Amino acid sequence: MNYQTLMYKNVNSKSEIGVKQIVDRILLSGKMSRQDHSLLTSTILANDDITDGERRQINRVFDHIQTGQLKLLDW
Repeated sequence: MNYQTLMYKNVNSKSEIGVKQIVDRILLSGKMSRQDHSLLTSTILANDDITDGERRQINRVFDHIQTGQLKLLDW
């Protein structure tokens, strides 16, 4: 098994990849606006079910909010 296989092992769908990209962008900026929230929410709700991978991505956002590493803008 190579590095890329390990790195993408837990990504199960295109939606999950989209969620990860959105979350990564939010966490990299250190800020989350209402527009970011809407984009993330609509991407997640486009699926019938939330996968374990998507749930982990959402939890990353919550963890950063709770630890003060992520600012909420325009709330």
